[in-house]
Amino acid sequence: MGKQEDNDNSDSALFKEAMLGVKPLICDKVALIKPHPPPIPRQRYLDEALVREEMLSDDYDTAEVETGDELLFVRPGIQHTLLAKLRRGQFSIDGELDLHGMTVPVARSEVASFLRECQIRQIRCARIVHGKGYGSWQKQPVLKNKVNKWLQQRCEVLAFCSARQVDGGTGAVYVLLKRK
Repeated sequence: MGKQEDNDNSDSALFKEAMLGVKPLICDKVALIKPHPPPIPRQRYLDEALVREEMLSDDYDTAEVETGDELLFVRPGIQHTLLAKLRRGQFSIDGELDLHGMTVPVARSEVASFLRECQIRQIRCARIVHGKGYGSWQKQPVLKNKVNKWLQQRCEVLAFCSARQVDGGTGAVYVLLKRK
């Protein structure tokens, strides 16, 4: 053990002797560390997508809306004059969705996407054409009933009513949307 200690001491002494007169470098700069990107909340996005899908439920009574019946829905607090203007077709229609020929799952997805797009584009009034149900299996308005329920479940929808005859009559609805 004596030889190794002598070597360690001599190495240390040699190093100290070699370093005599050397001044240490002073570094006043901080090394750049690239900031981490913000985390992507994937689960939150998945949860929100699931909530949007669940908001458009399929629970409805087929006897609730007959083929010729007019649809009408207004959230509490909406002015009667606003509803009257909507029913008379006095709002500019800035977006339209035609559901003809779509199955219920496809139509549900399209309605949700359309309403999201309307919010992004800040569309105030849109028209959704659901049809009268003459092409369905029992000549019953399946999509009309679904659209009626789906729109009532969406918080961005302030009101909706069947369109004027020139815009599709009871086969379409005018939808009044919240401003962002």
